[in-house]
Amino acid sequence: MHPATLLGRATESLALASLVQRASAGSGGALVVEGAPGVGKSALVAEAAASAASRGIRVITALGVESEEDVAFAGLHQLVHPLRERIDDLPGPQRDALRAAIGLSEEAAPALHLVGLAVLTLLSDAATEEPLLMVVEDAHWMDRASLDVVGFVARRVESDPIVMIVVTRGSDLRLEFAGLPVLQVDPLTDGVSAELLDAVAPDLGRQVRMRVLEEAAGNPLALTELPLALSSVDGASALTLGPLPLTGRLERAFADRISRLPAGTRTVLLLAALNGDGTTDESLAAAARMLETAIDVEALPQAVDAGLLEARTMGFRHPLMRSAMHDAATPTQRRSAHAALAAELRNHPDRRAWHVAAATSGRDERAAQDLDLTAGRALRRGGFAAALAALMRSAELTEDPTALADRLVRAAELALELGRVAIVDDMLDQASSLDLTARDQGRVAWVGIIRGGVWTRGEGAATAELAEMAVEIAATEAVLGLRMLWAAILHCVYGEPGQEARDRVAAAADRMPVPADHPLLVALRALCAPVDRGRSALESLARQQERLPEDPEWDGYLAAAAVTMGAPVLGMRLAARSLDALRAQGRFSMLSGALLLRAASAVHLGDVRTGYLAAEESADLNREIGQVIVETTLLGVRAQIAALCGDPRTEERAAEAERAAIPLGLRTALAHAQMARGQEALCQGRYGDAFGHLHRVFDPADPAFHPWLRFYAVSGLAEAGVRSDWAEVARGIVEELTALGEVTPSPALLCGLRLAHALLSPPEEAEALYRAALDSVPADWPFERARAHLAFGTWLRRERRTSESRAVLEAAREVFDALGASAWSDRARQELRAGGTSSPRQGATVVDLLTSTELRVAHLAAQGLTNRQIGERMYISPRTVSTHLQRMFPKLGIASRGELAARLAGTQDPHAM
Repeated sequence: MHPATLLGRATESLALASLVQRASAGSGGALVVEGAPGVGKSALVAEAAASAASRGIRVITALGVESEEDVAFAGLHQLVHPLRERIDDLPGPQRDALRAAIGLSEEAAPALHLVGLAVLTLLSDAATEEPLLMVVEDAHWMDRASLDVVGFVARRVESDPIVMIVVTRGSDLRLEFAGLPVLQVDPLTDGVSAELLDAVAPDLGRQVRMRVLEEAAGNPLALTELPLALSSVDGASALTLGPLPLTGRLERAFADRISRLPAGTRTVLLLAALNGDGTTDESLAAAARMLETAIDVEALPQAVDAGLLEARTMGFRHPLMRSAMHDAATPTQRRSAHAALAAELRNHPDRRAWHVAAATSGRDERAAQDLDLTAGRALRRGGFAAALAALMRSAELTEDPTALADRLVRAAELALELGRVAIVDDMLDQASSLDLTARDQGRVAWVGIIRGGVWTRGEGAATAELAEMAVEIAATEAVLGLRMLWAAILHCVYGEPGQEARDRVAAAADRMPVPADHPLLVALRALCAPVDRGRSALESLARQQERLPEDPEWDGYLAAAAVTMGAPVLGMRLAARSLDALRAQGRFSMLSGALLLRAASAVHLGDVRTGYLAAEESADLNREIGQVIVETTLLGVRAQIAALCGDPRTEERAAEAERAAIPLGLRTALAHAQMARGQEALCQGRYGDAFGHLHRVFDPADPAFHPWLRFYAVSGLAEAGVRSDWAEVARGIVEELTALGEVTPSPALLCGLRLAHALLSPPEEAEALYRAALDSVPADWPFERARAHLAFGTWLRRERRTSESRAVLEAAREVFDALGASAWSDRARQELRAGGTSSPRQGATVVDLLTSTELRVAHLAAQGLTNRQIGERMYISPRTVSTHLQRMFPKLGIASRGELAARLAGTQDPHAM
């Protein structure tokens, strides 16, 4: 590194030095260093790494290589290799996941976030002996699976003496590093550029110097390399050279140096450029094969003298030099080089398969099969992006039409899982042009429906046809058939395909050739016809509680069905049953969905604290995985939580949910947003507004209409109608729903209807109806009982039966306080004050004092779990657990974890709910 290359970089150097200092001080952090090629990122990071090493900080580096962008966990292997002796000391599930990911075992595909936890634990354990600096260079070329793990770890090292620097050219690293600070490295100013150029090339002629400054445009690498390329050009020629893109002109400068090297050296450099981070011995052996003569390491010093290779590592001095070497070769030379490398890599089947593919110019079924096998191995290691790339290239090489259709559809399925919509469309278009089997037609249809993600009208026929096709497919492939049926039912849950389509989907579910008590089929039947089959569906769902879950994923479907049918208590239990297993398996996608269902159930049950904890954990997880439907629905649920506790941000949250849901046509989120607004207005006494908001959920012509979520809003609509000018409209809706209540035993609908009838009744009938409404509320739904108490107590007070109303209203207020439903507590207090009884607001509780993460840590610590065990449950490092405990003790007025159990008495354990 030339000492002048850091001119003008004082601010950037200070930022990196501060990060390194954090590791020395016992804490951690991460920074993304971003900038154009050649702008000086590597020089800055090299300076930081040298400073770290001088402080006794261990430096571990991984380098993204373009040719290995599609090799799953290639980058991760570089990061953990220096710590490989510690892998066997990891907890069993983490050890197995990491070993499988980096190819040390043939275990089934580990969940990516379990691999992330294993790496976090590995680094955290190593950092107890010496601080660590992890450097990820050229992250834009690193494989996606490794980047996901690096991003997972980077967001969790704040409390450990671990710092991470991720170096990338662009800002397109998707979600991997979302939320991390970014250090943008910009071009040098004109003054600093001139100073740098004079330092590295003091003897340039005036006109060449002007040309270099103009062309370099503040890029340090250009300022140091272009003088060598232009030094032999006279002033007039230098001024007439046409402008080129920066990368192009630097590559041209490097190419000029390459052309002067001996043939053997050029061949070794080409092979090294194509061989990723393969060894020098591999490149030398392949060169000997190509040239049919012995080539040894003596061929490389000339490349060092030309400034192309680093003397110490024999690696390219800059990625652009690798690119220049690639571009300087002809297509025929590159294919020959790939073939030579493939011949030397017989013990590395995945790398060999890619080189064979690169050496192939037409279709080749054998090469296609090898890449298909590579895709399978990548999937077993959890490398979905690598598997997708292998399948796509395999399809390009495939000769057999049947195999081509299968590979295209599998690629579309993987692209769908990764959120790569453009690739999904491309793969489906290619597959649809082929003569597909019925099975592949079904797979194409399923991917197409899920890819749409827009649940609007006009798709009823396609929805029904997919369900009917699912029946045929299930006869030979039950799992694929059930997935296709689920895709069709998604339209019934999130959208409005129309009654005819719903009937056809329900009929198809009845014909599925799958055992009737299969948990997934039970859930799907309930979801597609929650009213028409309500009684039998609820009974089947309830029986699933007694069955040992074979797969925690199924409980998620069952919970969704229960919540949809208006049985939130059952939904809460089914969702809770899956959480521990999903956490242990690191299945963040399913876990985030289960927590969303738990939060939605808690909202309907009025349990603010449980809902808040579940929603926050789901949101935390979704930041790692980016599920659009979960994220959007969660916005609506969080708006309802805000409404329950009287949060002034209710409207802001509802509007946010609406903005996200409208483009998707996601009716569940729109309904939650309107119910939040209605509840807020109801608790504030704005009854006309409340009716307007809630009525949208009942109006089939409105985008927020939802045929089943409206069950939860029946009593609210009736109360808003009675207190405003809309009583008759409310009465008509209640009468319409009463007919549905005779078909389904939905607790939400039946409780809502009974309270609605009481609210809408004449005075002489009201008391009996209020008492009937109270008697009908299930014992495990205290919020609904408290709402009935509030309505009854309010009626008693207005009937001037003040003393009788007091006890009823106090009962409501106590439950609302216990649940954290402050907006409803305030309503009860207002009624009590109106009756002459004071009722001061409840003071802050333990739950109010702690963050959601601190509360989860506190409950696990109170159970006697160690910091390491808590970290495993919560996907954080043991040191981070310790930090949370230290922060919460002063808030709770305690000095040790031994006092936690007593201090937490009366609060609910979020992990046990």
